[in-house]
Amino acid sequence: MQQNGFHHVAFACRDLDATVAFYQGLLDFPLVHTEMQGNAEGFLRHIFFDLGDGSSLAFFYLQGIGEPKDYSTAISTDLGLPIWVNHVAFRADQARYDQVKETMTAQLIKPVMEADHGWCRSVYYADPNGILIEFCVDSPGFKPDPKAAMELLHAVPEGYTK
Repeated sequence: MQQNGFHHVAFACRDLDATVAFYQGLLDFPLVHTEMQGNAEGFLRHIFFDLGDGSSLAFFYLQGIGEPKDYSTAISTDLGLPIWVNHVAFRADQARYDQVKETMTAQLIKPVMEADHGWCRSVYYADPNGILIEFCVDSPGFKPDPKAAMELLHAVPEGYTK
């Protein structure tokens, strides 16, 4: 049994069918598990998509269990942040990256942005819940350097005055 890494990451969704159509239909992450709990007053569904490495991306669909009537699921923008701040990045090889771009283009879904970070190349899309997802191809990836990471942890750019 694997001891490290994510088992799953979970978010809320407002439109269950659109979420399934996006992740399973467009991105080929199969829906592999659904749980339902509730009573006559309300219920929740907890759905899981297989990411292909033993981990899952999960969503909660809530109906009458204490959620606000008009809640939103767009994590970053609802907090007043740029959409790219809170996001989920999926590891991809070049073939998967190209396949995702081709599928999304065929459905007239434009990327929010593409970026060459130096150590990886990424394409970003907003899911039906306003959550940003990224497909990331290492090129060549970053070399872990705990010492440099600690040195930069509280550094500020030259000229920064706030």
